[in-house]
Amino acid sequence: MAKAVLGIIGGSGVYDLPGLEDLREERIPSPWGEPSDALRFGRVGHTEVVFLPRHGRGHSYSPSDINYRANIDVMKRAGVTDLISVSACGSFREELYPGMFVLVDQYVDRTHKREHSFFGKGCVAHVPFGHPVGPLLQKRLAAAAAAEGLPFRLDGTYVCIEGPQFSTYAESMTYKGLGYDVIGMTAMPEAKLAREAEITYATVAMVTDFDCWHPEHDNVDVASVVAVARANAAKAATLVARVARDFPSEHEPCPAGSDRALDGAIMTARSMLEPRLLEKLDAVAGRVLGAR
Repeated sequence: MAKAVLGIIGGSGVYDLPGLEDLREERIPSPWGEPSDALRFGRVGHTEVVFLPRHGRGHSYSPSDINYRANIDVMKRAGVTDLISVSACGSFREELYPGMFVLVDQYVDRTHKREHSFFGKGCVAHVPFGHPVGPLLQKRLAAAAAAEGLPFRLDGTYVCIEGPQFSTYAESMTYKGLGYDVIGMTAMPEAKLAREAEITYATVAMVTDFDCWHPEHDNVDVASVVAVARANAAKAATLVARVARDFPSEHEPCPAGSDRALDGAIMTARSMLEPRLLEKLDAVAGRVLGAR
């Protein structure tokens, strides 16, 4: 079994991860371009932790401008086996109130401007994605939240929109009517790319607002979102620290198949594989392409 290395991607309001021991920073180059920031390496107890602020320090990247491929690629190069995404979100349900964490298990992708795959012309691959969240990692998050007395809901559907604008009222009512639970701007294509990179992935969706469907909270603005996000950041740090402290030393095989998502996924014949693309895929798909 592989050594477990826990990766954390922090969203709005989560630009640092306090409490890491033996902290160091490193900028790992990626053939996919520039990641959002330098990686911060540290330790919580016996668990190695790698942290990356999704929007960069100072929040310089909008959801559409984030280089998701580079972010996941450098996490893979850093040895990350399990990745927790911490993301601010809006809620479509009264019971999912600002300050609550939703440990989602499904996503709906409504983005349209982003690179959604490491693969393409020269190396075509199709990975299974029916169950995008690692169930064991999700359960560890739930156990940590319960142990720390943090309000949370297990399972839920996260609809990811392009942004950077918040939803119209018509859009918000449509998503609510479709039964979605929360709305955000960053889980996609991050979750898809993590699956292609064979990294177990889970999202902690931090509710900051009720989107604009709510008759008493119909105006979503940055000031109110940031205020709740900052309050959530301390709770998120507590949650992540507890998960890391209780994390196994060896990576647990993922029942959702993330560890071996590329088995049988490469469709392109060996003779047709594009050498330049293969070089870029050395970290993400080296396990299967190196043996082909």
